Amino acid sequence: MSKAAVKETPLMKQYNAIKAKHPGALLLFRVGDFYETFGEDAIKASKILDIVLTKRANGSASHIELAGFPHHSLDNYLPKLVRAGNRVAICDQLEDPKEVKGIVKRGVTELVTPGLSFNDNVLDKRRNNYLASIYFSKEIHGIAFLDLSTGEFMAAEGNLSYLDKLLQSFAPSEIIYSKAHKTTAEEFLKDNYNTFHCEDWVYQYDYTYEKLINHFETANLKGFGIESLVCGLIAAGAVLYYLEETEHKEVKHIASISRIAEENFVWLDKFTIRNLELVYSHQDGGVPLINILDQSVTPMGSRMMKKWMVLPLKEKEPIEERLKIVDHFYKETELCEEVLLYLKQIGDLERLISKVAVGRINPREMNQLRKALKSTVPIKNLLKSQKNPSLKKIADQINPCEFLLEKIENELMEDAPMLTHQGGIIKNGVDGDLDEYRRLATSGKDYLLQIQRREVQRTGISSLKVAYNKVFGYYLEVSNTHKDKVPQEWIRKQTLVNAERYITEELKTYEEKILHAEERLIVLELKYFNLLVQDATTYVASIQQNARMLGMVDCLLSFARVAKANNYCRPKCTETDALEIKDGRHPVIEKQLAVGESYVPNDIYLDHNSQQIIIITGPNMAGKSALLRQTALIVLMAQMGSFVPASYARIGLIDKVFTRVGASDNLSKGESTFMVEMTETASILNNLSDRSLVLMDEIGRGTSTYDGISIAWSIVEYLHNHPKYKAKTLFATHYHELNQLADDFGRVKNFNVSVKEVGNKVVFMRKLNKGGSEHSFGIHVAQMAGMPNPVVLRASEIMGHLEKDKNMHKQKEKMKEMPKNNFQLSLFEIDPKFNEVKEMLDAFDINTISPVEALIKLNEIKKKLD
Repeated sequence: MSKAAVKETPLMKQYNAIKAKHPGALLLFRVGDFYETFGEDAIKASKILDIVLTKRANGSASHIELAGFPHHSLDNYLPKLVRAGNRVAICDQLEDPKEVKGIVKRGVTELVTPGLSFNDNVLDKRRNNYLASIYFSKEIHGIAFLDLSTGEFMAAEGNLSYLDKLLQSFAPSEIIYSKAHKTTAEEFLKDNYNTFHCEDWVYQYDYTYEKLINHFETANLKGFGIESLVCGLIAAGAVLYYLEETEHKEVKHIASISRIAEENFVWLDKFTIRNLELVYSHQDGGVPLINILDQSVTPMGSRMMKKWMVLPLKEKEPIEERLKIVDHFYKETELCEEVLLYLKQIGDLERLISKVAVGRINPREMNQLRKALKSTVPIKNLLKSQKNPSLKKIADQINPCEFLLEKIENELMEDAPMLTHQGGIIKNGVDGDLDEYRRLATSGKDYLLQIQRREVQRTGISSLKVAYNKVFGYYLEVSNTHKDKVPQEWIRKQTLVNAERYITEELKTYEEKILHAEERLIVLELKYFNLLVQDATTYVASIQQNARMLGMVDCLLSFARVAKANNYCRPKCTETDALEIKDGRHPVIEKQLAVGESYVPNDIYLDHNSQQIIIITGPNMAGKSALLRQTALIVLMAQMGSFVPASYARIGLIDKVFTRVGASDNLSKGESTFMVEMTETASILNNLSDRSLVLMDEIGRGTSTYDGISIAWSIVEYLHNHPKYKAKTLFATHYHELNQLADDFGRVKNFNVSVKEVGNKVVFMRKLNKGGSEHSFGIHVAQMAGMPNPVVLRASEIMGHLEKDKNMHKQKEKMKEMPKNNFQLSLFEIDPKFNEVKEMLDAFDINTISPVEALIKLNEIKKKLD
């Protein structure tokens, strides 16, 4: 044995042995009523949790850092540790310390990681908490997502670009991968996620396939549609291994696995999801689309809507089915209100039933489940009573779970506490013994009084009293005056100076009962509560299905309410290639306008034959970017199944949406604005389809004018002349030279965002008109932004000089002839009178002078020169 080992205390020896099994995790070690951390873990925990760091003896001549907190505060401290990106191993006492001599047996009962948790304080109710697993292969890679708190399990495969898009869409809290691909994973994931690498053998086909079929208890995976998804199922099987490793052994609620079918959803690359700000805004204080559309009242609805937003449909039938339901809710206001009333009572049904499956539900949560089931029945009946066949179909798929509801209502107290050892869980009438224990525990004194009264009456001993001491327990005390009246069956226990003490069989039985009543009460209540949970586990699949259906109803109801509040119209989704929007508005911007200001709507028409590409010119700030974004958002909203902000919308179904909108510099990672722009543009041009919608804003601005115009020009030509695909395109630019393209290409049309010049000022009309724009008004915008007057005036002078010749090549020569501004005018050296004028001019600031003051000064100068 080593010298160091001899020095260890028995407790620290046990700690080190457990810590060695979970080296990457922060270990919370239960000691008495505290969870303690030691060494590096203690230093880390004290900083994150802001708790005191101390030292304790670790054997002879050795000390170790220590930081801890009371065990009942676990729910407060655990979320902070996990949110800081830590894997946390919870090590509990596996024996009752009172019954053990020496060291109590301890073991890790749960390993909570950022991607694996049931703790309500760790989880965000309105977001899924996904663990992702990636299997890196040669060209096609596998990916799987699991939300342990809901049981949702998905798999997919594709190239790295597709994986990147899925990661951005689902935003996992943690990603696992094989140690063998550590370098690839680090390059691909960078520092954007919490990661953990497993041993290479975990990501082997045979091992993972067997893991999956054993878990689902099936002969193969054909029924789940992932049998041929080799890379995807390897990633999924590794998830099940990771659950075992982290002590998550109760996983019955993970009842199936689905394939993320790329062919069913609109392709949105990661740039588009970011540029359109669908789920997150990349600007401080920005509002993403989800904030407008998500008026759902259940956590399931909110989580489902986020999935719908990043995975819009591209098949007409399912889109129409959603739209029909939204339309029905839109028209039936009374139904809408009634369903909403019951939905608000549901709570997080999906996560509640997962807690049932893993045996983690507490009595208070079980009551919430009762409340949810009770509100589910009227929703089912309301939907069933409608003429809409889609609503009837949803109603048919909702299980009222009558037996379970009845059982919870009959057995569980309505005000049951959170903790099972507090009592007050099970109702009276469930078990006679239980009722007796409760009566004894709560009304013991009354019962003793009853015995006393009865025995006084029976024996005629008026001074009789019932009392208790630790030596004899409960006894009857009789004064010497009445001792001759004592019944024969009473057993004398003690003689005092003035009295005798007796015990009876009844008192001994009662004593036995009352002393253990509370203890037995808790044991019996726990037994019945566990039986109740056991009954509920047989309903897991049915209630998960209910949660999905109710989440869907919640989403569609939300669409209807938002449509009504914001005056949206029902879009017509067709198989044609035309995209026609009348009076389209930006759903987010219109909600951010100042009071009294209304959004200026615009029309858009695109098709394959007459108007495939629209080039939109106009000044900065005129609304070109908003117009591009609103077109994409209207299309995506329609294909999610929502009404849209327009007076009319005919959507020829889109299968891919690409955007190159707004600055998205990646300077911190060493990429210039122009490099990012070109990377995103290349991604668009390499992935086109016939039903693509392409939105490009200010392409080429990150380089010289000539380079920029040349790149933008060639991109438009490429999109127009593509041999296979006629991608519908909106191309916003400040390069007016691109208007020339409409003369050369039949399907390119020029439009401009109109502005109105009032004197020297420009008013943005924000209206799209046919024809190209002649001016950029950039100098006017600079003036509006508060640019100093001398800069604005000089810019006007330079522009006036350049605009004398529109030929780009001649403009180079013009630059050489530019009036210089690097010297002072020598006007004041010609005549002494001008010195006085110069002094007057120097005395005031032209940039701040008011028009009236300027006229007065001008008059004074005129008099000086006369």
